Amino acid sequence: MVTLTNANPDAVEPDPRRWWALGALVASMLTLGFDTTILNVALPTMAEQLGATTGQQQWMADAYVVVFAALMLPAGLLGDRFGRRRMLITGLGVFLAGSLVGALAENVGAVIAARAVMGVGAALITPLALSVLPSLFAPGERTKAVGIVSAGSTLGLPLGPIIGGWLLDHFWWGSVFLINVPMAALGIAACVFLLPETRDPASPRVDLLSAALTAAGLGALVYAIIEAPTRGWGDPLVLAAFAAAAVLITALVLRERRVRRPMLDMTLLAHRGFLFNTLAATLVMFVLSGLLFVLPPYLQVVLGHDALGTGVRLLPMMGGLIIAARAAQPVVTRFGARGVVSAGLVVLAFAALLGSRTTADSGYGFTALWLSVVGFGFGFSVVPAMSGALDALPADRAGSGSGLLMTLRQVGGAVGIALLGSVLADAFRDRLDVTGLPAGAADTAGGSVVAAHAVADRVHAGPLAASADAAYVHGMGLVMLVCGIAALVSALLAAAFLPGTRSGRTAAAAGAAGPDVVAADADARQ
Repeated sequence: MVTLTNANPDAVEPDPRRWWALGALVASMLTLGFDTTILNVALPTMAEQLGATTGQQQWMADAYVVVFAALMLPAGLLGDRFGRRRMLITGLGVFLAGSLVGALAENVGAVIAARAVMGVGAALITPLALSVLPSLFAPGERTKAVGIVSAGSTLGLPLGPIIGGWLLDHFWWGSVFLINVPMAALGIAACVFLLPETRDPASPRVDLLSAALTAAGLGALVYAIIEAPTRGWGDPLVLAAFAAAAVLITALVLRERRVRRPMLDMTLLAHRGFLFNTLAATLVMFVLSGLLFVLPPYLQVVLGHDALGTGVRLLPMMGGLIIAARAAQPVVTRFGARGVVSAGLVVLAFAALLGSRTTADSGYGFTALWLSVVGFGFGFSVVPAMSGALDALPADRAGSGSGLLMTLRQVGGAVGIALLGSVLADAFRDRLDVTGLPAGAADTAGGSVVAAHAVADRVHAGPLAASADAAYVHGMGLVMLVCGIAALVSALLAAAFLPGTRSGRTAAAAGAAGPDVVAADADARQ
């Protein structure tokens, strides 16, 4: 197969198999999309069957996100230098292997390890699935292809809870991992037979030290946040982890500022439009990831729905997000990006503050109301924020800017799960009434609402289950309150500092294909 470069991608002859190859890329991105949300529905079931505490559940979710965020930039550079098709196949293979390990895991540690391996695969797949498009499609077709691939990833978000719920109702919890295997295998076969090899020998070298500093710094930060509620915020190990994270992240920033061609170009944050739009998009991921972590146990354990019912009941938020993302472009054209981003964040804050009023007796109707409003707030803030961030960049730095933007979004997701999950765990443990329980049972019940219900069933303690429900909803209310305050602060910053204008081209691309298409468009322009 002929090896191509990116010297003149617009001159590539159309490949008659390009739409079949695009289908394989869509399948890969769809798998990653619903894997982002499928685990959240499975966590209550896994916690019950594996005996996982809230902290361990946080690690099951964050192991994937931390590795994904830390390796996405070096993974893209590996593809540029050694062949995108080769690295994409490698990523799909790693993701398949991690899914197999997760499906067969018998303890929490094995699940966390499997999720970390899957994060390595996802870091290779995401940037490379987008970067091969210029070699397959001429400019007239490329925007459509980018939109289709990005829409596949976006569509996976609402599909994840439904697919996960159906699998858990009919099979064991490992099936939420096993479903990735045929999808990844299909992607590998299609890449082998349909994709041409492309590379860019002029791309920067992979900086192993910077990649190691990123992974270690994020890992230490997430570890400290997750362990603090259990060990105590003043525990020496927690303080040491926070200190290590600060040192490692500072060393990363200093190193990236000194090298001639940095892997993580921090000077891009000097552009006001890029900085504040990126902060807004990162805040949205912070809130979204945290909410998707705390909501399924509420729907499944407190309200008593099964796994499939839980997935279906998350659809108001996903529906609001997708509708708003589609409608964002004409609204931005009419009112400007600064106003739309600020208003979207205010709507998000209102929804979160409304959600903080939820009680154990509220029922699903009230939850569906504020979930729908949350989705609209997400959609109207994240789309113009992402496109506005890239509009603020010089044309020759669009690729590095999109990489930094996507990396910071993943960091926001990881910190959201860690921090908001820790707020929940701390509040739940403090509010739970374990009077009369033996010390061992009381300690187990304080681990999570799932564990508290299990202990209540075992000792026939109805008041314990009722106390667990009230304690969990109290913790969830605090999480929503933190989200609301963060969204309000971000809205004020956006209103004060965001530029008031933007280019229509990027807005149109964002509105046509959803939140992730902006980064995809930047990759296609390289």
